[in-house]
Amino acid sequence: MMVRISAWLTVGMVAAVIAVPAKADIAIGAVVPLSGASATQGEDQRRGIELAVDEINAAGGVLGQPLKVIVEDSGGRPPSALDAAKKLVAVDKVPAVIGEYSSGITLPIGQYLVQEGKLHVNIGSSSNKIRDIGPTAFSVIGLEAVSSKFSAEDVAAQGWKNIVIVGPNNAYGHGMAEGFKTEFEKLGGKVVSTLLYTEGQTSYRRELQQAAQYKPDAFIYSAYGKDGALINREAFELGVNKTPWYAIYFSMCTADSKPEYVVGQYGMDLNYIGPDGKSYEEAYKKKYGADFKTSFSGYGYDAVKIFAAAANKAGSVEPQAVKAALIEVGKDYPGATGTITFDAERQRSYQPYLKLKKTETGMDVR
Repeated sequence: MMVRISAWLTVGMVAAVIAVPAKADIAIGAVVPLSGASATQGEDQRRGIELAVDEINAAGGVLGQPLKVIVEDSGGRPPSALDAAKKLVAVDKVPAVIGEYSSGITLPIGQYLVQEGKLHVNIGSSSNKIRDIGPTAFSVIGLEAVSSKFSAEDVAAQGWKNIVIVGPNNAYGHGMAEGFKTEFEKLGGKVVSTLLYTEGQTSYRRELQQAAQYKPDAFIYSAYGKDGALINREAFELGVNKTPWYAIYFSMCTADSKPEYVVGQYGMDLNYIGPDGKSYEEAYKKKYGADFKTSFSGYGYDAVKIFAAAANKAGSVEPQAVKAALIEVGKDYPGATGTITFDAERQRSYQPYLKLKKTETGMDVR
């Protein structure tokens, strides 16, 4: 009898062990453009996010549990992005969402997330308006106040005095144009015209011909991937590219363009690898068998990693607890994209950039 009871207990104990559930995932969300004009940049953001999750889980996860990032496609459209953010909050119950890419999309989803008491981490947008999203919003990427001064000084160093600005007619385009103009005119330059175009057109020939009439020393432009590809092709076909072109965020403007259309272009871009980023670069190449598509993947990577570090420090994924920990972690955090320090408004206070020129043989860092 005792043997049978012992056997029964043994079987029951084994059954109990078998029935122990696996540790539940800790989930956060991401909204990025996996389709639409900025799909190339969005896919690079997704890759950075994926690599961060791989590393975090290999090291034990967050609070001892596996981390999962639920990635939603914005389609590059504000309504779709907002629907995605609402789904992540209402259905997936995430405490934090990272994204988007375009400032005109990042602003409404960030505002919604703050209203809902969730954390928002900007990984791709630079409009100065992002600074005002709200108390639970952070940026791991520098805003226009930082980038405009850098690009204006670089353009002035080329000896160009009279320039035309070309950019999208949205929150990012307005901020880029205004910020560059302010900084460039401080240096004695002149903006003879600012041309803001409608995104998603089938042709930009009219705008290019209009801009060319001003006969500037250079065109300063910024464009999302697919729009940039069309602008660069038509500028090449019209001969407008014989005047120097300077790209603000070079990989955004040219990643979808044929190389022959952008040879000779100058530009600036995010410094996507900092002193602590070499291992990330090697992991990217190993996993995807290629170099970075754009300069934006590292910011998705850094956002996930810094969230995980803050959650582990806080001992919680509750938004207010993670917010407090993020402020502490975000003091000289060694990100793949360089040192990240948040200012008093939770924005990246210093952003390293690169000076670039496209040549026949590749990309030169000037």
